[in-house]
Amino acid sequence: MNEMSISKPDEITMRLVHYFVTKENYQPIIVNGLDNEIWLENLDKDYSVIRINANYIHNKEQLDFDKFKASSVIKQIKKKTLSLSMNCLTILLNVNEGLEFTDDKHNKICVIEDTKDINKNLKDDFPDIKEDDISSEDAMDFFINVTNDINKSTEERNKLYEQTFSKKFIFVTYLIMIINTLIFVLDQSGLINSAKYAMNADLVKAGEYYRLFTCAFFHGGLLHLACNMYSLYLIGRELETVLGKTKFIIVYIISILTSSLLSGVINGGSVMSVGASGAIFGLLGALVYFGMQYRLYLSNALLYQVIPVIAINLFIGFSTPGIDNWAHIGGLVGGYLGSMIVGVTGKVNNQDRINGVIVTILLISFLTYMLLFR
Repeated sequence: MNEMSISKPDEITMRLVHYFVTKENYQPIIVNGLDNEIWLENLDKDYSVIRINANYIHNKEQLDFDKFKASSVIKQIKKKTLSLSMNCLTILLNVNEGLEFTDDKHNKICVIEDTKDINKNLKDDFPDIKEDDISSEDAMDFFINVTNDINKSTEERNKLYEQTFSKKFIFVTYLIMIINTLIFVLDQSGLINSAKYAMNADLVKAGEYYRLFTCAFFHGGLLHLACNMYSLYLIGRELETVLGKTKFIIVYIISILTSSLLSGVINGGSVMSVGASGAIFGLLGALVYFGMQYRLYLSNALLYQVIPVIAINLFIGFSTPGIDNWAHIGGLVGGYLGSMIVGVTGKVNNQDRINGVIVTILLISFLTYMLLFR
C-alpha cells in the first residue's frame, strides 16, 4: 500500500482553513464558477472575507484579472449582506517568482508558498496563528486531525444556530396579549380608567412617572387593540423564538420607555397617548438588529420584509391624523438598542453590547431631561 502524501499547497490550504474556521470562527462561502479557491466569511472581523487561491498567477495580467474576479464576488457578498464596506484578505499560494503585488483599498494580498510563511506573513493581522499547531505523525494523521477539528467546529456552530432558530414554546408574547386584552375589558367595563394611565408629558412632569409604562397596555378602542395584538402575535412570536424570553422582556421594556419618552418630548402635554404600538415597533427594531447579525442568511427577509413593513407603517403614521408616530420612532430606536444590549445568541459581540448600554443610557438620560426639565 502506498503511503498517503499531501502536496504543499494542499497542506497550506488545510492549515489555513483549520485555523480560520476553528480559531477565528470563519465560515465557508459557496462561490460558483471559481476553481481552486476557498472563500471564508466572518462579518465581525476586520477582514470580513478571506480568500485562499491556489491557482497559478504567472504575470501582471493574470494578477489584474484575479483582482477583478475577487472584486466582482466581493460586490455580490456586500449586496447580499447589506454591507457598505468590506475588507478582504487574499492569500495566494502559487505565484511567479519576482511578481510584484500592490494592495487595493479593501483587498490586501498575501503570498504564502511554504508553511513557514503562514506565521511570518499573517502574524500581524492574526497574532494567534502561531499557536495553531496541528499534531500529526504522518499525512493521513494530519488529514484526519484537520478534518475532525473542522467538522467539530462546524457541528458546534450548527447546533448553536439550530438552537437559535428552532421552534420554542411561546409564553411572553401570549402573556402580553392576554394582559392587554384583560386591561381593555376592564377599561371598557369602567372598572379602570385609561385616562389615569395614558402617556401625557404634563402629568409625568407632575410626578406620575408610571404613565411611561402603563400607557403601553391600554388601547383606544377594539380596532386599535385588534391591530396591535395581531401585530404582536406575528412579530412577537418570531422575536421571542430567536432572542429567548428574558431578552425579549428586556427589549420590550426598553422599547416602551423610549417610545413614551420621545412621544412626551415631541408632543408635550397636548396629547394623551395609549397603545402597544411603540413597543411593537421596538420589536421590529430588534428584528432589524438580529437580521443584521445574521444577514448572510436573512438579508432578503430583512430587505424585502422587515424594512418595508417599518417604512410603510411610519408613512401611514405620518399621513394619518391621531397616530402617535413619534412613539413608534422612539420604540423602534429603543428596540434596536435594547437588542444590542442583550446580544444575539451565536453572535456575541461585547463591544456592541457596551456601545448599546452607553448609547441607551445617553438617549434615555437626554429624553428624560428634555421631558422633565426643559
